[in-house]
Amino acid sequence: MEEARIKTHEDLGIYKMAFDAAMKIFEVTKNFPKEERYSLTDQIRRSSRSVCANLAEAWRKRRYQAAFIAKLSDSEAEAAETQVWIKFAIQCQYLDAEQGGAMYKTYNGILVGLVKMINNPGQWTINK
Repeated sequence: MEEARIKTHEDLGIYKMAFDAAMKIFEVTKNFPKEERYSLTDQIRRSSRSVCANLAEAWRKRRYQAAFIAKLSDSEAEAAETQVWIKFAIQCQYLDAEQGGAMYKTYNGILVGLVKMINNPGQWTINK
């Protein structure tokens, strides 16, 4: 049974995917223009990291299904926000279309995983 091997949020495949994506964003944003430091660079880094942080919070709140779903929903919103910033970075030519498209696709995968968890919370929550 897959869930039996999951002891912390860091064991979740969706968390690993989101963490890797956030680190990739951190690396590519090092090359963004200095004038974007407090706008696009900061926003995309914050939203990508927030996906992971909200997943960690959701995992710790899984005793309460509503709280679990709420934090997953926050994570979902942050993933969608990250996609918006990726599109801005492509449009501003800070990311080439191929690299940006791959990052956007990764976040589509993250969103799919989050929605599956939201739609099937009983599989993840702790029954009292």
